[in-house]
Amino acid sequence: MTAILPPRLDPARVEALLTRAHREVDQGLLPSCQLALAVDGEVVVHEAIGDATLDTRYVVFSCTKALVAGAMWVLIGEGLVDPASRVVEHVPEFGTNGKEVVTVEHVMLHTSGFPYAPLGPPAWSTREGRLAAFGRWRLDWEPGTRYEYHATSAHWVLAEIIERVTGRDYRDVVEERVTRPAGLTRRVLGVPEDQQDGVATLVAVGEPATPDELEAAFGVRELPATEVTPDAMLAFNAPEVRAVGVPGGGAVMGAADLATYYQALLHDPGGIWRPDVLADVTSHVRCNLPDPWSGVPAMRTLGLVLAGDDGRASLRHNFGKTVSPGAFGHAGAAGQIAWADPATGLSFGYCTNGIDQHQVREPRRGTALSSLAAVCAGPR
Repeated sequence: MTAILPPRLDPARVEALLTRAHREVDQGLLPSCQLALAVDGEVVVHEAIGDATLDTRYVVFSCTKALVAGAMWVLIGEGLVDPASRVVEHVPEFGTNGKEVVTVEHVMLHTSGFPYAPLGPPAWSTREGRLAAFGRWRLDWEPGTRYEYHATSAHWVLAEIIERVTGRDYRDVVEERVTRPAGLTRRVLGVPEDQQDGVATLVAVGEPATPDELEAAFGVRELPATEVTPDAMLAFNAPEVRAVGVPGGGAVMGAADLATYYQALLHDPGGIWRPDVLADVTSHVRCNLPDPWSGVPAMRTLGLVLAGDDGRASLRHNFGKTVSPGAFGHAGAAGQIAWADPATGLSFGYCTNGIDQHQVREPRRGTALSSLAAVCAGPR
């Protein structure tokens, strides 16, 4: 732990957070984890636990979405993309099978109607393969009428929009226009195979929850099947998969990188985003439709999730129970956590390479960690 904490951080509460983070690693469940707290633009707590160092990097899965959204916000601020514009205005090849009505905003809000549209190897490695996949995709429902999380499909479309309006590789745009100006010193999306040293190997751990445990926690005896399976996540152990830079879930980074990025969203000292755009994406809910299986309102901005004041923040995101209603972030599969709270100025990042198959224990761990992290500092 950082030896000297800033005055606004409570040492006892920081120690309680670290103690909780140690639990599953010390018990032999998780191989490692890493966490970071940042405030006033600086990482002030950075801890590696288990088989990891402070330089270890992790696949952060859907925490990636906030980075790709960050590139979209730049383009929106420069007038190159209008959220109300139709995707086909940027990517004509997308306009098949009724998809010509899909807007950029639909895609960014997960209301675009193709949550399970497939795109994997080898097609995802080339523009030709991606565009051919877009042409085959069909709608499951009318865009804008329903919210359902698009785990990977939506952000492939955003990546193509970024490339069309900039003439550059989306991975380079994310690095040059977003992550490096935000203070991240290493490439995080599309990391070449020869630069992947120190990436933690993903490991499946634990046993799935029983139907009785699921019913007690969620009110259902079986969770809906999704594409985010242990096997799908373990595929990111392959260097060639990490090198692709899957825009919906393939970033490779550490907890301090996540905390640093969310400090940039709080302060934007480098002027990455136009102020009104940044204010919009960190505070303006554009989609509050319910999640189809949990019933929890989505509280989606253009690229992020807001905690909200309905007491259900921990159900829509790994916010915990003690953040302010204005906290914003985007979590990742297997328990990755990333958020910032404007009320305290804190940002929190947590990474692990343990893919806990127990569908109740993993979110409870996230709730506990975030709840402890959020009270480490008082109001600004």
